[in-house]
Amino acid sequence: MSTTGTDTAPHIGFFERWLTVWVFLCIVLGIALGQTMPGVFRTLGAMEVAKVNLPVGVLIWVMIIPMLLRIDFGALHEVKKHWRGIGVTLFINWAVKPFSMALLGYVFIRHVFAPHLPADQIDSYIAGLILLAAAPCTAMVFVWSQLTRGEPYFTLSQVALNDAIMVFAFAPIVALLLGLSSIIVPWDTLLTSVVLYIVVPVGLAQLWRGILMKRGQAALDATLARLGPFSICALLATLVLLFAFQGEAILKQPLVIAMLAVPITIQVYFNAGLAYWLNRRCGVAHCVAGPSALIGASNFFELAVAAAISLFGFESGAALATVVGVLIEVPVMLSVVKIVNASRGWYEGGMPSR
Repeated sequence: MSTTGTDTAPHIGFFERWLTVWVFLCIVLGIALGQTMPGVFRTLGAMEVAKVNLPVGVLIWVMIIPMLLRIDFGALHEVKKHWRGIGVTLFINWAVKPFSMALLGYVFIRHVFAPHLPADQIDSYIAGLILLAAAPCTAMVFVWSQLTRGEPYFTLSQVALNDAIMVFAFAPIVALLLGLSSIIVPWDTLLTSVVLYIVVPVGLAQLWRGILMKRGQAALDATLARLGPFSICALLATLVLLFAFQGEAILKQPLVIAMLAVPITIQVYFNAGLAYWLNRRCGVAHCVAGPSALIGASNFFELAVAAAISLFGFESGAALATVVGVLIEVPVMLSVVKIVNASRGWYEGGMPSR
């Protein structure tokens, strides 16, 4: 999909539309394979260098680099044109979302659902929720923005700015919130994850993008189209691996996925609603407020999954919590898109005059 605003008909790709179905299938397949071939997956899980699992590292790069290839850091000059919408989104992404998720995790995982969850995984579940909320979404927001007929240059500049901030802010925010939750932070592993899954992929993607753009926008679009299936397949393969390790825990406590979904779902609607309302109060046009709300609510779940596996392992509650974010991403975000589109009349009717 082009990020330059040339598409006129909003659409969502086949794989993206049915992502929840693919995740459910990965749950079933992963659990089945893990129970029937445990030795194979123990071998895969042991393939580590500096606490980084090599199969997952390769899959994450295949998954993330095509997404980062869409980002044009040259679009950062557009920030000044939409400074109010940018300001609202930055406030939600970096000052509200990670902290609201930590609070929701504390309330629901440590208290409300604690009697029904394995006690030794409580901290790990909360850590996974924090990792999920600490990184704003990079790729799918282009789809959500298009579905709300959002301003494409705002979306592009906002995502580029978020990615630039993420290089420096992801590790400190995660470390702060894990520390506040009394969870030990392995700083060396956290910083390694930031370098491997943010800094290096961003650098490679921008280098590749520069080479492609010398041949024109058509070359970039064609490359993105070819890489799309590889990206989604890498995501699904990662999920199969993860659920192969998580199978025993899920079979013992099948409701754990539903319980983890509760704080994730609440934080999506809370952050989207707050961003939407703040944009309205600031007199921001609906074509900016829509994608602002969606960027404020969605998560870079690919990065969260990779960081959770690196920090806590395949069999951790943190890894499972991040995958629940993948599971509910599409249906929940599509419902937010529907609310944003349906409320346009209300939004524009109550905007203050500039």
